[in-house]
Amino acid sequence: MRILGVDPGLRRTGFGVIESNGARLRYVASGTIVVPPEDDLSVRLKVILDNLREVVRDTAPDFAAIEKVFVNANPVSTLLLGQARGAALCALADSGLTVHEYTALQIKKSVVGTGRAAKAQVQAMVQHLLSLDGAPAADAADALACAICHAHIAPLGDRLRENGALALRSRGTRLRAGRLV
Repeated sequence: MRILGVDPGLRRTGFGVIESNGARLRYVASGTIVVPPEDDLSVRLKVILDNLREVVRDTAPDFAAIEKVFVNANPVSTLLLGQARGAALCALADSGLTVHEYTALQIKKSVVGTGRAAKAQVQAMVQHLLSLDGAPAADAADALACAICHAHIAPLGDRLRENGALALRSRGTRLRAGRLV
C-alpha cells in the first residue's frame, strides 16, 4: 500500500510518500511546499491545494494520512493552521483519496515510542525506519512519520473490523451498508 503523509502548515506544508508491505517500509518521496508569506491568504491556500494535487498525481498513493490540528494559546494561529489543513484536505479528497487523521501524539508514539518526542527524535527514527542516508527536513520528516503511523495502525484497524464483522456474524447479526440489521 502506498501512503501519502501530510504535515499541514500555512508557511510550510510537509509531504512524504512511503510504501508499506506488512512490516516492511520503503521510502518513495518527500518534500516541503514553501508558501510565500507575502501573498494573500487565498493565494497561499491555493499554493497548498495545487502542490498537493501535483504530489498525488506524481506519486499515485492509495491512502492519505494527515496530522490533526491542535489548539494552541494563539487562536489566530490555530485558525490559520486550520485553513491550511482545510486546503490540504480538499486537495486529497479532490484527488479521490481516503484520508485518515492522526494527532501529533499518535504519530510520535507510533514512530518514536513516546508522545513527547522532540523533532530531532522524529527525524532520526524516520531516517532509521526508512533506511535513509540522512535525516529528512523537519516538515518532510513529520509528514513521513504521519504516513508511517498509518502504515502501523491501518493493519490493526483492518483486523479489528474483520474480527468485529466475524463476531457479528457468529451472533446471527448482519451488517448492511454500515448498519446493523
